[in-house]
Order: sequence, then C-alpha cells, then structure tokens
Amino acid sequence: MKTSFLQIASLYIFLICSISNLSAQKLTLSDETKVSVLTCGTGNESYSLFGHTAIRIADPKNFIDIVYNYGAFDFNTPNFVLKFVKGDLQYFAVAHPYPDFINEYTYEKRAVYEQELNVSQQLKQDLFDNLKTSLSSGESYYTYKFIDKNCTSMVVDILNKTLKTKAIVKNTDTDLTYRTILFPYFDHHFYEKLGTSIIFGEKVDRMGTQIFLPFELMKSLEKTSFENHLLANKTQTILSYETESPFSWWNNAYTYLLLLAIVVLINSKSVNQFYLLIMALLGVFFVFAGFYSFHQELAWNYNILLFNPLLFILLYFIITKNSGLIYKLTVANLLCLAIYVVLLINKAHVLIVLPMVFTCATILVRLAIKNKKKIPIII
Repeated sequence: MKTSFLQIASLYIFLICSISNLSAQKLTLSDETKVSVLTCGTGNESYSLFGHTAIRIADPKNFIDIVYNYGAFDFNTPNFVLKFVKGDLQYFAVAHPYPDFINEYTYEKRAVYEQELNVSQQLKQDLFDNLKTSLSSGESYYTYKFIDKNCTSMVVDILNKTLKTKAIVKNTDTDLTYRTILFPYFDHHFYEKLGTSIIFGEKVDRMGTQIFLPFELMKSLEKTSFENHLLANKTQTILSYETESPFSWWNNAYTYLLLLAIVVLINSKSVNQFYLLIMALLGVFFVFAGFYSFHQELAWNYNILLFNPLLFILLYFIITKNSGLIYKLTVANLLCLAIYVVLLINKAHVLIVLPMVFTCATILVRLAIKNKKKIPIII
C-alpha cells in the first residue's frame, strides 16, 4: 500500500513533538537501568586511529537505549581548517539510538567493548540528568584539545561530576610519555607517525598522567574503586574483529628511506637545495603553528633544530655564491643538529627522524668542505 506525502509528514511531526515532550519532562529511570562506558576500537582512517569513547544509558522499561557521544563536529563550520589548526574548533555531544551506533561500528568492522558501571540507582539517574542537561544547555560544546579536551576526557569529566569526586584517574602507564603512548597507534601508518613526531613539541614528551585515549580509560576503569568496590563490572565484548593491517606501497618506512638515500647518493646541487628548502619551509610552518595555534602540543617544538628556518638564509648565500657565509651557516646548522641529537636521545621518535638528521648533516658537511676557505701554505 502506498503512503502519501501528507501521512509521512504527519508522522514526522508526531515523532518530533513526542521527542520534545520527552525532553521537556524529567524522566525517572527504572530499576532495570544500565549505564555503561563504551570503548570503540581503532580503525584505519586518520580520525579513527585512536578509537572512541561514549556513554550508554539503557532502560528497557522506558524503552530507552541511547548512546551519548562527545566527539561530534561540524564540517560546515566557516574556516574549518584554520579553526582546527588554531585550536578553537568547537566539538559537541550528540545522542544516538544504540542500534544506530552499533550498526555504524559493525559496518566499519571496529570492535566495541562495554563496561557497566556499578553505581546506585540515584547516581544512574544523576548521570542521565547530567547528560540531558549537557546536551540541552550547550554545556556539551567544548574547544577540542588533543590531550586536555576530547571525547574521552569529556566522558571522564561528566562521570566524575556525577560521582561528586575525582574517582576516575589514570592508573596505568603513568611512567610513559604521551609520545610513547601514542606511537603504537600509528603501526602500519608510517607517514602519520612521522608527521606527528615532527609537529608535536615538548608537551607530548611529558609523562602521560592524564587520561586522553579511549583504551586508557577502559584500562583505568578496570582498576578504579568507588565506595569500596570496583566502579566498573567486568569488560564485555560487544563486537570483535581481527585487526586488518592496511597495505600501502608508499606509506611505509621503505619509501622514506629510499627517498633519503636517493638524495644522499645522487648528491645533486639542485636536489640538495630542494631538500633544504623543504626542511626550511617545514620549520617556518612549525614556528607559525607554535605561535598561532592554541594547541599546546604544537608549542615549544624543538624539532625546528632539524627543520631549521636558518636554512633559508643558507640557501640565499648559496644562490649568491658567498662562500664565506655559506661555510659559517653550514657550521651553525650542524651545531643545531648536534644539539637536536642530544635532545632526541631519550625521545620516542629518535629512530624515525635520525635518517633525516643524517641526510641533512651529509648535505651540510659537503657544503662546508666545499666552501671552507683554503689556507695558503708558504714555503
């Protein structure tokens, strides 16, 4: 039987009115309510490399099964890219029906784990009310920060707010730096690992004492006590998939090493200058990002000792064929590289950037030897 447009429109109006009425009134959850934290597995897309965190409220008596997700943003935001780089892009929470949420992860073949919270009926009600208030009042909007404010930290905040104490804190891997914690997430994503290694500055080399990743929260919840008992029940697997490592003929360490080897072995003037130009441009970008962006992870980026803006001046003197100043600038850049290597020794990304250090040092040493002023020997 065909359904008329008027019938469909009437149905939508009825549903919208029903939802509005439900939101307006304070709904009392039944004693069958279950509240839980959902941890979603990693994916192969850049936005899914670290997984995801959400909160589920399930009350079969009231026909409620909702997932609250603090990781939404609007691609149509004016100047989206600039706002993201600057660090003032607004993220917000949305509510999904649980079947829609789980269907999405089924489609993407990403694992989902559930940890039911072992809290009183009153705290379940408080959490539900806090989540509804957060969405309706605009409290769910926040300025995204890679470590300090994200979908996981927002879940931690609203849970601790509901528990009226800072019960959920990081209790695993606190002796590792943020950079070290992040590295395994980039397995089989070489250039993403390289990119984050060189754009992140001093902050990610601090000890990772704050929960900022979904699986960190999952592991911490397994050990968190509240009112003399474990806060979360045993972790349940909702969806399970074998991790499929993506294959790429170019996104790997082999192409990286091959390109750098070509630069070193060819020893072409134009290739060397192009390499130094790329390094200098990246250095200028890092300086700009450090001052322009509100992302503290981009500030105090000592990687500019490798991606050195001084290389621009060196290139100018190479073009003008000023041998004396070429020599002095190459020595200055080599000293910067030496300082960089010392700073790098105990850092997680030491091995991934050393080939670039070697390539840059080789070019600079060759330039220094070529332009060193010869001292005449008087017999």
